Amino acid sequence: MVDAVQERHEGYSIMARDRQSIVKMSRREGYALHPKAHKALVKRSTVPGEQGRNQRGKPSQYAIQLREKQKVKRLYGLLERQFSNLMKEASKAKGKSGATLLEFLESRMDNAVYRAGFAPSRRAARQLVTHGHFELNGRRVDIPSIRLKADDKIVLRKKSQQNEYFKKIDDTSPAPSESPAWLKVNRKKFEIVVSGSPSRDDAEPDINEQLIVEYYSR
Repeated sequence: MVDAVQERHEGYSIMARDRQSIVKMSRREGYALHPKAHKALVKRSTVPGEQGRNQRGKPSQYAIQLREKQKVKRLYGLLERQFSNLMKEASKAKGKSGATLLEFLESRMDNAVYRAGFAPSRRAARQLVTHGHFELNGRRVDIPSIRLKADDKIVLRKKSQQNEYFKKIDDTSPAPSESPAWLKVNRKKFEIVVSGSPSRDDAEPDINEQLIVEYYSR
């Protein structure tokens, strides 16, 4: 299933986003793509559907690369074309392509809202941004894919501060034990200031980005 959401920031128009069950996707990847998927994976870790029941033998190197690509793509909530274009851009940049890809993903506005603790998941953060709850450098924005840079400032709109979700933020999305070093978060004022750029270490440690590089290098 897809939902009409226009992604404008990345140089093309996509009127869709992935609306598949996050639990089913987590089972498919064998990885919790959302906090609520952890318990589901403990109860039932097999791949959903007929394919999961008929899995046999050792997966090929291609299959391993594909699954890693799918895992990271779904973890950050991108569609295939978005992810592929981002990988192309990362491969042209200086440094290691895989690490650069993850830095690009971490720099997204929806990810920053999630990392700052204003949403319980990236999917929820994407929805908050899409609904226009935040201002970036004084301007209302609704594009989750905006790539942040140093000195950018994200602020919750005054009107949105009256929203029940944000009034009960400590219950709906408890503050993380530690915010990333590249973000300065003022939870009381609902402010995020970008103090630098994310590094590879700011992404999940159990991502093998080299497998993704190898997949796109075929």
